[in-house]
Amino acid sequence: MSDKKGFMGLAALAAAGAGAAMLMKKTREINEEENLHVKETTANYRNTERGKHDKNSKGIYYSNGNYEAFARPEKPEGVDDKHAYIIGSGLASLAAACFLVRDAQMPGDHIHILEAMDIAGGACDGIFDPSRGYIMRGGREMENHFECLWDLFRSIPSLEKPGASVLDEFYWLNKHDPNYSLCRATVNRGQDAHTDGKFNLSQKGCMEIMKLFMTKDEDLYDKTIEDVFDDEVFDSTFWLYWRTMFAFENWHSALEMKLYFQRFIHHIAGLPDFSALKFTKYNQYESLILPMKKYLEDAGVDFQFNTEVTNVIFNFKDGKKIATAIECKVKDVEQGILLTENDYVFVTNGSCTEGTIYGDQNHAPNGDAEVRTSGVWSLWKNIAAQDPSFGHPEKFCSDISRTNWESATVTTLDDRIIPYITNICQRDPRTGKVVTGGIVSCQDSKWLLSWTINRQGQFREQDPKKVCVWVYGLFTDVPGDYIKKPMKDCTGKEITAEWLYHLGVPVEQIDDMAENSAVCVPTMMPYITAFFMPRTKGDRPDVIPDGCVNFAFLGQFAETPRDTVFTTEYSVRTAMEAVYGLFGVDRGVPEVWGSVYDIRELLDSSVKLMDGKSPLEIQLPGPLNALKKPLLNVVKGTVVEKVLRDHDVLKDYM
Repeated sequence: MSDKKGFMGLAALAAAGAGAAMLMKKTREINEEENLHVKETTANYRNTERGKHDKNSKGIYYSNGNYEAFARPEKPEGVDDKHAYIIGSGLASLAAACFLVRDAQMPGDHIHILEAMDIAGGACDGIFDPSRGYIMRGGREMENHFECLWDLFRSIPSLEKPGASVLDEFYWLNKHDPNYSLCRATVNRGQDAHTDGKFNLSQKGCMEIMKLFMTKDEDLYDKTIEDVFDDEVFDSTFWLYWRTMFAFENWHSALEMKLYFQRFIHHIAGLPDFSALKFTKYNQYESLILPMKKYLEDAGVDFQFNTEVTNVIFNFKDGKKIATAIECKVKDVEQGILLTENDYVFVTNGSCTEGTIYGDQNHAPNGDAEVRTSGVWSLWKNIAAQDPSFGHPEKFCSDISRTNWESATVTTLDDRIIPYITNICQRDPRTGKVVTGGIVSCQDSKWLLSWTINRQGQFREQDPKKVCVWVYGLFTDVPGDYIKKPMKDCTGKEITAEWLYHLGVPVEQIDDMAENSAVCVPTMMPYITAFFMPRTKGDRPDVIPDGCVNFAFLGQFAETPRDTVFTTEYSVRTAMEAVYGLFGVDRGVPEVWGSVYDIRELLDSSVKLMDGKSPLEIQLPGPLNALKKPLLNVVKGTVVEKVLRDHDVLKDYM
């Protein structure tokens, strides 16, 4: 029996040995095959930059640096035989027209802007209504790395400074009068909340943000911010800053939140006091829209107001998507425009200010807030019904309870409110210089009320004794602290009263001051944050959908990589891509500023987010903590150590 066992053991060893020999032979063969493949691949490899800036499938390429930025492209072939029809006259549409004139070098009278209203500008508004008062539905926060925006406005002449561009006057203004806030938030009726430049994030909260930062786009499709953050973030001062500055709600897109964080990582330090921001001299209509309109009119561009486009008809043939007709109403009379392949159509699909309901001093902005049978949402729906690549508008405009908020323009009529403003912002609002330096958020407001005063006057013709204040509330459906009604049901006078309450005006004086010391125009915007709704790939159409030969989408609901919505830059970027792609303009589109790939910015932002602590101080799970010291020893005396010390990641006590 023992012999048999021994024999079987020897047999097993022999079999195992044979198996091992075969495995080793097979491994050698695989290694030899892989080595041969590597040698072949290496042998065929050539270092070159040829093709680095080849155009992509949309007909564009991205670039950075002065070489591309300062170059003038050649005139595209055949452009004199082409016409462009631009639907809408908001910032994206006007930018497209400007790029057609400047870079595609199309004759101005070949460019036709079709606008449903009787005024240009879209969401970039600012007007005095004699029956209501001054109206600004919103404001525009800008920064130095809006690459496409500044590329455009360097070419638009200033209306006030002869020989200067809009960029020149903006640059000089913000050099002489830099923006920053002296009070970011208040509590207890006008008392400084002492946010003191801190984010007050726990270690767990910081880790949640860093995890989101590293997450792939596709893993965030259709997810909300609530899906990726918990109270460690939501209870922090960081979230107060973030949601009041950008108007994010907990149920909005986690993907867009991540894109914002990556896009503006270089400005994390400027988030608490708005020192990252820059503002125009006047409201955005007078400072941005009017100079563009004048530039286009001087070039001979054809503006057709009171012309509402209801549909664009396509022909689909041999993989091509060709716009063949525009259906429209001119002063309510139905008309049509037949198109050839030499006629190009640009459509701003969707709108954050569509369906705005206006109130006044004595009336709340109540009314029908549904998607109208007319308007840009219906236009997009009609276009989208023809092909899946044209997007899914219903993802953005189907739940106004999650896409609305309300703003109001309060104009002071005398001096009674001014001391309360000055007490909070610590500046005189009538000097013509920076006042609040960004929004002041009433941290304990049930409406989550925020307000701001930009340089006065906000309008060229504004009475210098008056001050225009912009107020907005994120929560419009809950009763206020002084006015026990939801904001959406309040008159202008009642909104002013609620604001005065949070300024610290004595309660017994509030009603009289709201009645006699200010006039207020509220505006309810049902779709103001529609672009923040959770989405997946394809919900927003590409700027130039695959197969389109004479059609492009513009604006906040068109898809372009890495950039963020609710910015002037996004509108201008999509316009630039559309014109360059369809007309073959041979010049790079400036890429989104690459701070997300800059190790210096990443290190700086990590320290700022942790309120001066080093990310090396984060307690890692288990044995990972033990790796810190050996790793620091490895980089000691190298340039890596210097970079870590220069950016305050490596402290003296480490």
